[in-house]
Amino acid sequence: MNAVPSWLGALAGLEEWRLSRMLRNAPAPIRRRLFEEWSWQAHSGQREPPSTGSGSDWRTWLIMAGRGFGKTRAGAEWVLARVRETEGARVALVGGTIEEVVKVMIEGESGLKAAARTGEKVRWRPSRSILELPNDAIGLPYSGARPAKLRGPQHHFAWCDEIAKWRLPDESWDNLMLGLRLGMKPRAVVTTTPQPIPLLKRIQRLKGTVTSGGRTIDNVHLPADFVDAVTEAYGGTRLGRQELDGVYLEEREGALWTRALIEKCRVRPLSPGPSPAEGGGEMVRIVIGVDPPAGENGTCGIVVAGLASDGMAYVLADASAERARPERWAAAVARAADAWRADRVIAEANQGGAMVETVLRAVEQALPVKLRHASEAKGKRAEPVAALFEAGRARFAGSFPELENQLVALMPGGGYAEPGSPDRADAMVWALSELMLGRRSEPRIRAL
Repeated sequence: MNAVPSWLGALAGLEEWRLSRMLRNAPAPIRRRLFEEWSWQAHSGQREPPSTGSGSDWRTWLIMAGRGFGKTRAGAEWVLARVRETEGARVALVGGTIEEVVKVMIEGESGLKAAARTGEKVRWRPSRSILELPNDAIGLPYSGARPAKLRGPQHHFAWCDEIAKWRLPDESWDNLMLGLRLGMKPRAVVTTTPQPIPLLKRIQRLKGTVTSGGRTIDNVHLPADFVDAVTEAYGGTRLGRQELDGVYLEEREGALWTRALIEKCRVRPLSPGPSPAEGGGEMVRIVIGVDPPAGENGTCGIVVAGLASDGMAYVLADASAERARPERWAAAVARAADAWRADRVIAEANQGGAMVETVLRAVEQALPVKLRHASEAKGKRAEPVAALFEAGRARFAGSFPELENQLVALMPGGGYAEPGSPDRADAMVWALSELMLGRRSEPRIRAL
């Protein structure tokens, strides 16, 4: 990588008024150098993974983020950084169509031409279908609808944009990867809004993939009116989760919950205290479900649920604690119980037995703890709770991304279609079972 003066990095931490004053008073060449230096302007999801040290053996950098996050700018800056240090580099530029490659990746407002520094040659030659780049490098455009064009050509680097728009994504990707073999470290950057397509999930799971990204609101350069408008229109919806928050919303055939069911059951968020439920009734009971972690690196599922006077159950909050020692997740349970004035804390005792109650009471002696022992698989226990949502007797009061991702991976009969444990989902199941399915050690399906 090109060396960057150490003082440039300090600019990112300056207060806005100090930065503005410094730029106004700086000589024109310095101002131009500052505006063209990407290292201090990029936010966390746009920063390239390290090229040396631990974790530097990556082959694909996947930037999966919301609309307006700055994915295109990050991709263009990465390509230009690579060609500056690699004389004669060949770069594959792959989009949904050749037209999109030209309009977005090359000539767009955040594309390669716009990101080039003063004096750098970035010239599109349509008659030859070649992009001339600095340091005698070239960019070669390809369409994700014509994978055969990627069979044979070799490249040092590749930039793939909006994979979900490729008509033949798998064939195009595979041909590209087989030709990505020039130089000492051939690499690719993928810039995309998440879409539930198999290829994107496959790329995520590759050993050599590093993923970054973020939300639309993370880009401080977007107009406030735009951010406010799209947040009001789509915030909390499935489309908003995908297009604004950059969340990969996968669908699994036969899962107990689907994204459509979750959206159908979603209502406005409810706050702690005596606020009315969505239907106008008051909360008559609040329960917190707890699924303790098996070890200190696990997540303690902590989910708050309430029962309204009209008989409707609500998921109110996900207060789960990640990678927390027992005293920390117990404190998180106590805080949630206090904030929501919980009547009961239902904790699964399979992991640690009576120790779970001991840990919780060590933090708050008066905590109303009840232990439950699970004898069935998590997915199996979840079936009668899923039936409550299908029957319109339970709702999600707000958006709970991590919890919802676990719910759509729970399968009938006890399966879970993701690595790890559905700790948040299990905590929700314990809470709603206590509220809606009777006081039993195991929830069972009953007439709805």
